[in-house]
Amino acid sequence: MRLSRFYAPTLKEVPAEAEVISHKLLLRAGMIRKLTSGIYTYLPLGLKILNKVADICRAEMNRAGAQEILMPSVQPADLWRETGRWEYYGKELLRFADRHGRDYCLGPTHEEVVTDLVRGEVRSYRQLPLNLYQVQTKFRDEIRPRFGLMRGREFVMKDAYSFDKDEAGADKSYWDMYHAYDRTFRRLGLMFRAVEADSGAIGGNFSHEFMVLAETGEDTIAACTACAYAANLERAEVMDATPSSDKPSGEACGCGALAEVSTPGKHTVEEVCAFLKIPAARLIKTLLYDVDGQAVAALVRGDREMNEVKLKNRLNATTVTLATPEQVKAWTSAEVGFAGPVRGMLSVTRILADNELKHGDAWVTGANKTDAHYTNVSLSRDCGANIEFGDLRVIAATDPCPRCGGGIEFKRGIEVGHVFKLGLKYSQTMNAKFLDENGREQFMIMGCYGIGVSRIVAAAIEQNHDENGIIWPPAIAPFEVVVMSLGGKEPEVAAKAEELYLAMIEAGIEAALDDRDERPGVKFKDADLVGYPMQIVVGGKGLANGIVEAKDRRTGVKTELPVADFAAAFAAWRKDVHGGWGA
Repeated sequence: MRLSRFYAPTLKEVPAEAEVISHKLLLRAGMIRKLTSGIYTYLPLGLKILNKVADICRAEMNRAGAQEILMPSVQPADLWRETGRWEYYGKELLRFADRHGRDYCLGPTHEEVVTDLVRGEVRSYRQLPLNLYQVQTKFRDEIRPRFGLMRGREFVMKDAYSFDKDEAGADKSYWDMYHAYDRTFRRLGLMFRAVEADSGAIGGNFSHEFMVLAETGEDTIAACTACAYAANLERAEVMDATPSSDKPSGEACGCGALAEVSTPGKHTVEEVCAFLKIPAARLIKTLLYDVDGQAVAALVRGDREMNEVKLKNRLNATTVTLATPEQVKAWTSAEVGFAGPVRGMLSVTRILADNELKHGDAWVTGANKTDAHYTNVSLSRDCGANIEFGDLRVIAATDPCPRCGGGIEFKRGIEVGHVFKLGLKYSQTMNAKFLDENGREQFMIMGCYGIGVSRIVAAAIEQNHDENGIIWPPAIAPFEVVVMSLGGKEPEVAAKAEELYLAMIEAGIEAALDDRDERPGVKFKDADLVGYPMQIVVGGKGLANGIVEAKDRRTGVKTELPVADFAAAFAAWRKDVHGGWGA
């Protein structure tokens, strides 16, 4: 492609709307343009990258035995009502009615549609396993779309759905997709980590997220330094171990008499601990929740953070929300900040406590009375036998790995892929059955596997950029190499640049020729901004000495290549550039 004819309107200034680096660089490099909030037009450079990502996804899906289909983006409400998600999904689901008054939505995901398709066609176990995938535009009406392609309302996704006759087949389908994703992200040239994850609104009972590692990532990953264990903070398990010496200690029910102390105006952990001159590890936070309309108390140590996803999963709940001040007053007879688990003082249906609280006594808790706390609290003595213990807190850097006991470190990541075991969630509600070997009806066991194709474009930039612009991995760069002609009015320079460019095209290398009537400085800046992995500079002075200059965008290292034996020299240099990406 000759850049003099290519539509790639680069910008010198950073648009005011852009917040994160990928958004800024995609706009500046002339790859996307905003149409409206959270919705973007892909310009030629951006679309080339998007298609390259999609093609790698397709190749690995096909290799794993999945078959490509294309489902409609407009979905009838009746299917969503079958699964109950029409009401549950919330305002992110863009609903509308057609001229006949029938309800529809723009698809944010396609579990209902693909299940409806398969239940109408698959009758026998002989037709299973089946894995269908698509690359399709999705729409989720985000309340606050931001960060460009990272969190838009309209986005491109690769989603696959597996159907199996039994658990063994479902396990195989899951791990086939897991390994296909691993190969996909390696081919994309990205540093990533597969982490255990919560299934969220999609449903199911087992899942992994694939995270592109980047300091600007929104998600935090807990990763072992000694083994392969990694999980997002929602999922990361905390080992139930004997407490260390920094935790409260004391003989069970032998920690002294329960005592009420005045704590006027001390609502927060920090305020109470400062007032009573105790460490936060001595205090129990009593958090009150409305769980599907029921009052529930959840306890965690004062220096820990409650993991509401773990709480929700433990209760098998649909909704878990912090109690309102009015609810707190009704359940405790106190203002917010003074709730506690002491028996007979708290009006809730269930009390759950983090495992860590099993290992100590002499706690401080709220007294369910405004401006008062209890000291010397023993959960076993003072709070009754109905407290349920479990892993309810967010993992900390001081916790051991739940698999091997090694150290835990935190990394930042961007979720770009997610694989789920759905089980019978959709097949049961939508009556997707088949006849087994004995002629008996069985529900199909499902899996769901998504990759954010457009999000990968942004995540790749968040991971690979410098102060001058984008640094694309070669596999997804819009052009692998740009040949820059710096000859001005020197015809021999333009001719040589043209010759090298055409030779690359003939060799099957995706190349661009910067033949624009621009100053060398403009061409250099645009080449770095757009992020071509390889730059070949053809200038009069170099040609006079029989060389052209080659620059590796990733390292910035410049190399002189001989014009006389350019093809062989370029091939060797190109191999080195690719090798730097681990390809």
